[in-house]
Amino acid sequence: MIGIVDYGMGNLFSVFNAFEYLGVSVKICSKPEDLSQVDRIVLPGVGAISQCILRLNENGFSEALHEQVIKLAKPTLGICLGMQVMAKQSFEGGKHTCLGWFDADVVRLNPGNSILKVPNIGWNTIQFDNQIPLFKGLSENSDFYLVHSYQVQVRHEAERVATYQHGETVTAAIMKDNIFATQFHPEKSQDLGLTVLENFINWKP
Repeated sequence: MIGIVDYGMGNLFSVFNAFEYLGVSVKICSKPEDLSQVDRIVLPGVGAISQCILRLNENGFSEALHEQVIKLAKPTLGICLGMQVMAKQSFEGGKHTCLGWFDADVVRLNPGNSILKVPNIGWNTIQFDNQIPLFKGLSENSDFYLVHSYQVQVRHEAERVATYQHGETVTAAIMKDNIFATQFHPEKSQDLGLTVLENFINWKP
């Protein structure tokens, strides 16, 4: 069963509907203890990272996620803000301590010209490591949908498994052990996004 973390922020129901369309059992986890009842975890999110961290901490999800994701090593998918909060720290609206699952910082996009806008909203061509099982069945240079102003900068390049260009090389996906996370929204990326979600369902890290 897939458990989607409901901490009060995020693209909850579009993610739920995408997994349901793929024929898998899905549970909305509105309480930390719900996470113990699922086999795989999805951490979605849109909005400000300061609020994301605050709600995860206040609702008891930070500790529960550490138990289920880090200690028990359940396969876990982060989406958009759900990916960014997995970093060590974020510099969005000040400096914030995040979950710390990746040795990484969250920094503002810097395209370096006035033509490319921030936030970046729309479809972008993603370059990825086609040896990664989460990208199985995708052709090179596939297009995915993004909406963001900040990106994750990892210190270990091997953990960055997909990128795209926006005046600079931007992190599109990261991966370590049982954790895979995307800056793009697979649930909004039509058939290609559904392929990524289906690969997550079948992933055996």
